[in-house]
Amino acid sequence: MCSIILRIEEGGVFIAANRDEMLNRPWAPPGKHWPKLPGVIAGQDKTAGGSWLGLNRDGVMAGVLNRHGSLGPAPGKRSRGELPLLALAHPTAEAAVCALARLDAGAYRSFNLVIADCDQAFCLSGLERGVPVVSELGYGTWMITSGEPNEMKLPRIARHLPKFEATEWENWNLLLADNTAPVATALNIPPHNGFATVSASLMALPKDTAPSWDFAAGPPHEAAFLPVALHT
Repeated sequence: MCSIILRIEEGGVFIAANRDEMLNRPWAPPGKHWPKLPGVIAGQDKTAGGSWLGLNRDGVMAGVLNRHGSLGPAPGKRSRGELPLLALAHPTAEAAVCALARLDAGAYRSFNLVIADCDQAFCLSGLERGVPVVSELGYGTWMITSGEPNEMKLPRIARHLPKFEATEWENWNLLLADNTAPVATALNIPPHNGFATVSASLMALPKDTAPSWDFAAGPPHEAAFLPVALHT
């Protein structure tokens, strides 16, 4: 279960994310991995070729999360890792949402797709039928895991969302690193049955300056957050 946290305010959209994955699933850190998508910088899943989180040259961010009980691939289903790449082909978050809102959600295992730019943020929920359910995220702090945005009945959100609400975005790296017990609600999951938090991101989409992305290529209590080389 991955986590994406957003703070949406007058000055822009500010994002933190932990990626949880099987430890034996290979991946590459954010980069220009797709020659046919020269404007896209994203982490690459080496197994299926897609991504979990990326940013394009227009300042559009997209990240995908699994919903309840849908870890891993399934026969006859497309890889959810292609969804961020589809979103990042568009110049604004709104344009990406308009295009992806027509997707056949039944072609994928269930997902939450977060799309944002400096002006707006959205969550598209694919429920394995029909088209995705689109939710626009208003001003405030939002946490998205395996269910609905800010769904407080989810133990991880109930435990951690109040901390993000009370903390400045510049210090969210400390919250992402929290691996304290109980493990069932930990934001930074220690290795268990071959599964753990494998990387973390802090991304800023301000209205008045260029985007930035700091990436930790390992669990965030161990790996340093280093700047990703973006478009110049």
